[in-house]
Amino acid sequence: MGLSTNAAGRPVPTAWQRARRRVDLEDPVVGWTASLGVALLALFLRLWKLGTPKVFEFDETYYAKDAWSLLHFGYAQGYVDDANDKILDGTTNGQWTGDPSMVVHPEVGKWLIALGEKAFGMDPFGWRVAAAVVGSLMILVMCRLVRRMTGSTALGLVGGLVLSLDGLQFVLSRLALLDIFLAFFILCAVTCLVCDRDWYRAKLARLVPEQVRDHASFGPVRPLLFRPWLLASGICWGLAIGTKWTAIYPLAAFGLMVWLWSAGARRSFGVQWATLRSIVTDGLPAFVHLVVIGGIVYTATWTGWLIHANEYEDHLSSTQYTQFIEERPCTTDDDDKLQEDNLDNSGKRWPTATEPDAHGLGEVVQSLRSLYYYHRDVYTFHTHFLNCSSHTYQSKPSGWPLLNRPVGVAADTDIKPGTRGCDAPEGSSCLKQVLLIGTPMIWWTGILAMVYALVMWIGARDWRFGVAVVGFASTWLPWLQYDTRPIFLFYAVAMLPFMVLALTLTMGKLIGRSRAPSPRRTFGVVVTGVFLVLTVLNFAWFWPIFTDQLLTRSEWLDRIWFQRWI
Repeated sequence: MGLSTNAAGRPVPTAWQRARRRVDLEDPVVGWTASLGVALLALFLRLWKLGTPKVFEFDETYYAKDAWSLLHFGYAQGYVDDANDKILDGTTNGQWTGDPSMVVHPEVGKWLIALGEKAFGMDPFGWRVAAAVVGSLMILVMCRLVRRMTGSTALGLVGGLVLSLDGLQFVLSRLALLDIFLAFFILCAVTCLVCDRDWYRAKLARLVPEQVRDHASFGPVRPLLFRPWLLASGICWGLAIGTKWTAIYPLAAFGLMVWLWSAGARRSFGVQWATLRSIVTDGLPAFVHLVVIGGIVYTATWTGWLIHANEYEDHLSSTQYTQFIEERPCTTDDDDKLQEDNLDNSGKRWPTATEPDAHGLGEVVQSLRSLYYYHRDVYTFHTHFLNCSSHTYQSKPSGWPLLNRPVGVAADTDIKPGTRGCDAPEGSSCLKQVLLIGTPMIWWTGILAMVYALVMWIGARDWRFGVAVVGFASTWLPWLQYDTRPIFLFYAVAMLPFMVLALTLTMGKLIGRSRAPSPRRTFGVVVTGVFLVLTVLNFAWFWPIFTDQLLTRSEWLDRIWFQRWI
C-alpha cells in the first residue's frame, strides 16, 4: 500500500517496493573486500605491541587467571597470594588453591580469553589476543550493519573506521576485560535483528501478492513462525548475557522493537489492527527465538560450572552473599567490615548442599538448582555489597557521554631523565600510561548526533535512527540506577556502536542520496571529510596514552585536558 507523493513531489514507493529495496545493494565483492580491509587494519593496530606492558592491567588480574583456570579445570579456582608475580615470571603451575572461586560475572568472555591463552600461553599477549580479534571483528560487523541500513558501501566503511578510531574500543581490544566481548555480541545481535527486518518484509511481500482486504485477516502466520535471523540473534543475546548480565536491558528493548517492526510491516500490507494482532503472530515467535533460545544458550555457557556443581555446593553454598542484608546508609568506608559482620551471621546453606547427591536426570536438575542459588548470591553481591565501596576511577554514568572520568589501567611513573630513554629536562620526569578513554571527537559530536537521531526517529519516523536511539538508551540509562556504587567509564563501550551509527546516519543525511553535484552534497562531503580528518588526528594525539608510550610529564599533561582525567 503506497501514498501518492512525498514532500518532494516524488511518488512514494509501495510496500512491495520497499520490502525488496534492500536486495539492490552495491557490488558485494567490493563491499566485503573493503570491509575486510578496514577490519584487518584495525587488527594490525590492536596487535601492535599487544604484550606490553607486561603486567596485569586493572581487572585482568581476575579474568586472565579465571580463564586459565577454566581452561585447565573446567571451573574458576582461587589462586595463591603471589600468583601474579609468579605468572609474569613464567611459572603457571601451582598457583591455584583447588577450591572454587566466587566469580561475579558469567563465563563466556573468560572462555574466549582462555582460547587465546591456549593458543599463545599464559602471558600478556596470550590473555589479550582474544580481545584484539573480537574487537576487530566488531569493526567488520559495524561496516556491514551500516552498509545494510544505508545501502552505501562508503558509509559502511566510514562507520567501521570511526568505530576503530575510538580510544575506548581500541584500548579494550587490547585488554583481557569482558566489556569488548559484551559490546561485540550485542552489536551482532542487533545486526541480526536488522537482517531479520529485511528478511521478514521480503518474505511478507512474496506471501502477500496484493493488499490484504479482509478486515479479519491476520495475514500470513505459519510461514513466518521460523525466522532464521531471529534465531541467530537469540544465540548472540545468549552469549552477550553469558558475558555480562547487563545485556538483558537491550534484549528487552529490541524485543519490543521486533514486535513493532513486524506490526508495521503487516500494516503496510493492509492488515487491520496490526499492532495488536502482531502480538500473537509475531510477538510470541520472537519471544521464543530471542528469549527462550537466548536462555538455553546462556544456561549452556555454564556447562563447566554445572559439571562441577558439587565443588560449589561444598565450598561456596554459605558465603558473605548468601544472607540477605537490609540496605542501610553507609556508616563506614570499611566494606570488609560489612562483609565480616554478615559472615558472622551467616549460617544458611543452599538446600542442594545438604541433599543427597542425585543421579541421572535428577543430578542435572539438582545442579541447575545450585546454579540458581549461585545466581541469587551473585545478584545480592551486585545490588548490596558494593553500595559502601568507592574507587579512584569510579564515575557517574550521567557523565559518560562527556568522558567525565577515564580509567587508568596501567602506569609507570617517575622515570628519571637519562634512564630508559627519558629525555625530560632536569627536575622533571617521564612516564608511561594506558588510559581507558574514548576519542573526544567521536563522543562529543556523537552527543549531537544522538539528539538528531531522536528527532529523526520521532519526527521523520526513520526506523534506522530508532536503532541508534534504542541501542544507546538501553545500554546507558539502566546504569543511572547504580550511580551510588563504583562503576566505570569503560562500561560505556556497549553504547559506542549506536553512537557511531547515529553519527554515520547523520553524515549520510548531510550528503544526501543523489550523486549529482549540488551545494548540499558539497557541504555534506566537506563536513564529513573534516570530521574524519579531525577524528584521525585526535586518535593519533592520544595514541601514546592508549599504547603505553614513553612521554615526558609535559607531553602527558598536553593530553590530559581536564583535572578529572588525572
